[in-house]
Amino acid sequence: MAILKPFKALRPKPQLAEKVAAPPYDVLSSEEARQMAADNPVCFLRVNKAEITLPEDVDPHSAQVYETARDNLRSLIEQGVMIREEQPRLYLYEQRMGEHVQAGFVAGASVDEYDGGSIRKHEHTKPDKVEDRARLIDVMDSQVGPVFLAFRSQPRITAIVEDIKKGEPVYGFTADDGVGHRVWILDDELEARTVQAFAGVDALYVADGHHRSASSSRVRQLRKEANPQHRGDEPYNFFLTVIFPHDQLKILDYNRLVRDLNGLSGEEFLGKIAERFEVSPALEPRPPKSHTFGMLLGGQWYRLAAREGSFAAGDPVRSLDVAILQENLLSPVLGIENPRTDPRIDFVGGIRGLGELEKRCSEGWAVAFAMFPTTLDELFAVADSGEVMPPKSTWFEPKLRSGLLVRMMDG
Repeated sequence: MAILKPFKALRPKPQLAEKVAAPPYDVLSSEEARQMAADNPVCFLRVNKAEITLPEDVDPHSAQVYETARDNLRSLIEQGVMIREEQPRLYLYEQRMGEHVQAGFVAGASVDEYDGGSIRKHEHTKPDKVEDRARLIDVMDSQVGPVFLAFRSQPRITAIVEDIKKGEPVYGFTADDGVGHRVWILDDELEARTVQAFAGVDALYVADGHHRSASSSRVRQLRKEANPQHRGDEPYNFFLTVIFPHDQLKILDYNRLVRDLNGLSGEEFLGKIAERFEVSPALEPRPPKSHTFGMLLGGQWYRLAAREGSFAAGDPVRSLDVAILQENLLSPVLGIENPRTDPRIDFVGGIRGLGELEKRCSEGWAVAFAMFPTTLDELFAVADSGEVMPPKSTWFEPKLRSGLLVRMMDG
């Protein structure tokens, strides 16, 4: 079963929601965040990326930044910008990007289910990043960045969403990037139906936010150890999530750039990759299906198709396009052994378009690869197997805004 825990959200006054809501902390550099928040004193980046309100030479992972984040959140409360719900509630958060619409439930999810594996992961986490977010949660005594979860869609839950949308949203605005945002507060009857329906959901999946979810587990561990009367139902046993049905989610391509051809000429490079891929000129750079790739080399787009037998078709990880490219081209031909750390490779999310690959190659990058997007079914298969995906496998859009619904650690 999947536990959904109502909570007393700290949230902006409706007339200020658009000004408060901000992109996640990890999609902007400090400088980009500083520019975005410069003329907006209530922008939530001042909380979830608080180094932008301090001198530029301050270490963004220092205690001063965590304490400033806490103080900046308190200031928003004291100014009356943020208000607290009087009783615990569940919420529905809808996003609209062009014709694409997705709506997910905002709730506390169970750390026990996360630690026990019924909230399933598909990425490794870095200890230093987990510790950074855990310290922020602990000092702020709140969870400000929601974890993006997915579940296999069920008609019963879809019907509940449609009933919720018949009511008036508490928030409704379109952000500067053109994405629309609406939020509803569930009443007692809709909340009870939702909690009961999710009791029949076998598993939830971390789509985006592996470090945020791991940091909540770390905070629970610390607070449990400090509480000799620990029961298991304290607020620290849950973490802030938005939970979407899989058939509403949109994964974009996550493309690759490599700085050089590893000492090969263009002709030698094409000859080597032809051993594992069928190579042909392409008029359309975007790959039409899985196991095919667009490749930009010397101003010319090519179509690569993985040859039969060149990958483990039955393996949920090694059959991923990102793994096929890594194992059959990036590593053996271009010498990119560890894409997490090799400075010769870079990654470009599909939201920026294939024109970004052409621009970067015109600026000196040697070769670019346009990927077919990973599917939700592939993500679920990897997570169900207990394996992890290669780095930079998924790019979800639209991104969840921070600051619309904050979960305080007292519930």
